[in-house]
Amino acid sequence: MELKKDINAVSIDMLLIVHSEKRRAAQGTLSDQQANPSSLLQRRGGFQGVGNGVRRWQKLEGNDFHGTQLTVEVHPRDAMPQLLKKFSLAKRLQGDKNGNTRPRQPGGKDAHAYPWDRSSLKSMSLDLQQFEKLDIYASQVTAKSGLDELVSDLLQEAHTDLERVRAIWIWICHHIEYDIAAAQEKDRQAFKPTDILRTQKTNCDGYAGLFERMCRLAGVQCMTVPGYSKGFGYQTGQSFSGEFDHAWNAVYLEGRWHLVDSTWGSGLVDTITSKFTFLYNEFYFLTHPALFIEDHFPDNKNWQLLKPPQSLRQFENNMYHKSEFYNKGMLSAHPETSMIRTVNGKATVTIESCAPTLFMFMLNGKQEHGLLSLRKNGMKLEVYPPTMGTHKLQIFAKGNSDIYSSVLEYTLKCNYVDMGVQLPAELHQPVGPSWFSEQMGIMKPSHPDPIIHTSDGRCSISFSVEEGINVLASLHGDDGPITEETQRRYIFQLHREKQTELKVQLPHAGKFALKIFVKKRQEPGNYIFVFNYLVCCANTKVNWPMFPESFGNWGQDNELLEPLSGVLPANRNVPFKLKLHGIAKVLVKGQDTWPLTLNHEGYWEGSCSTAGCQEVYVMVLENANHNFYSYILKYKVNAQ
Repeated sequence: MELKKDINAVSIDMLLIVHSEKRRAAQGTLSDQQANPSSLLQRRGGFQGVGNGVRRWQKLEGNDFHGTQLTVEVHPRDAMPQLLKKFSLAKRLQGDKNGNTRPRQPGGKDAHAYPWDRSSLKSMSLDLQQFEKLDIYASQVTAKSGLDELVSDLLQEAHTDLERVRAIWIWICHHIEYDIAAAQEKDRQAFKPTDILRTQKTNCDGYAGLFERMCRLAGVQCMTVPGYSKGFGYQTGQSFSGEFDHAWNAVYLEGRWHLVDSTWGSGLVDTITSKFTFLYNEFYFLTHPALFIEDHFPDNKNWQLLKPPQSLRQFENNMYHKSEFYNKGMLSAHPETSMIRTVNGKATVTIESCAPTLFMFMLNGKQEHGLLSLRKNGMKLEVYPPTMGTHKLQIFAKGNSDIYSSVLEYTLKCNYVDMGVQLPAELHQPVGPSWFSEQMGIMKPSHPDPIIHTSDGRCSISFSVEEGINVLASLHGDDGPITEETQRRYIFQLHREKQTELKVQLPHAGKFALKIFVKKRQEPGNYIFVFNYLVCCANTKVNWPMFPESFGNWGQDNELLEPLSGVLPANRNVPFKLKLHGIAKVLVKGQDTWPLTLNHEGYWEGSCSTAGCQEVYVMVLENANHNFYSYILKYKVNAQ
């Protein structure tokens, strides 16, 4: 044998004995051999010192094997990790055009079936908490002048092949920026590892090449996989042909190949500004092949790691669930095709999720023309396109974060418009009570369905309210200008202990959004929108006036029985009946003043004349020792 000039990088040629049984050969993993080659050698023979701690293979034992040539570099423990630059195992590696050895791509026998049981997004069992310290360490390692030194620093806290891959993945995802200009110009020089370390920018080829190089220096098998992708600029349903547009990696861990995409793990490109933003995405680390195939189609079908593999046509036509679909806890969606057609002017989409989740949608960029109702584990969306033709439907989910992320996109084709289904523009999402309204303090609604039909334009809605919660409601329609004040004047709110009742009178026939807001009394800030009902009335004879105007002294627990109309007839004696709490005296003031009396049921009642006046007020004296009254209700009187 010939000793290299670098005594710390001794290369030894030896005969590796391989058992003839294929099953036993398949059980050994190359990554294990790379991680600790000396352990493999010690099982077959002995070592002899060769200066500076380097040990040389001395002999082989055993007669029941036939050989495969193996080249291994054996180093002392304190040597720099230059080891394993050459590792040629015939069943794993092949030579490229320059004579360099590389792991060969998997054949049909290597393609594993990875059944997905929805319990994990990964191709192997992982507890991400085990990486917390390693992730922090790897993300804080600074770039070095050379890859050897950088990898050496990263491996200080990585002790298994999985941890080595994880450390490299984390460092790349947090330090390398996607170079949009270089990617567009196809500047191949920008993709060299040395240039990437200097500029800390590259494109997908550079990411994949850097990842592969660093893994090899760490002693882990890694391959770069070219192919097509549903990434930046992808349009739903588009076809793929010609030059491949993306590259990612496969790593060999625990006897199997696993897929990673550090380009997409590092961040995203804004579709409007075309600027890159670092935004770590865990989804693309050891992604399950059944999920990875949704947006990655490799040049070699074996790299799908699926049985059976998909065709390019299937890849083009299959539903594309974005990574956030799974990151936000989604399990499935229906329909399962990216292009859907309306039936009688309506398209329905349902999503199943692991846990209660907030959703929203946009049709052609606007939150209109749809009814989205929340379910305990998912949602249901009914969309009514306003015109025939092709529409873009986007669905967003909130998950555990405060940000809604796009999880699904559909191309919606509509060949019929139901003109009778025109939803109010102010109908925001979600519609109808749900787990979210319960969470916000509104429970046991009298109307669990999101749509309320009324034949005479009136309805009454009640629900329980948690203590300390204030409720606010407003009515919104598309016909005629309605001010913020009048949006609330068609609703009269009554409170009985922990029960709230909303009496609604529609101003005319049509469809209206009844919005429900809540606010904790003791907390500052504005009311929070919770949900809305769609209130429908087809009776064109409906023409209800507004309710009386109430003022700040109208208490939460007050109750008005009559008159409910905010407009009183002229020259009439009008009866009044209402329940007020903690009040000493009650007056009704028109042109004259009429006192109300307290009956045995606790109601203040009486009447007043509307003759000679345009407005009527209800006034209260809160304390018998006070001499001033407060206005609580205001009525208008019809002109004569």
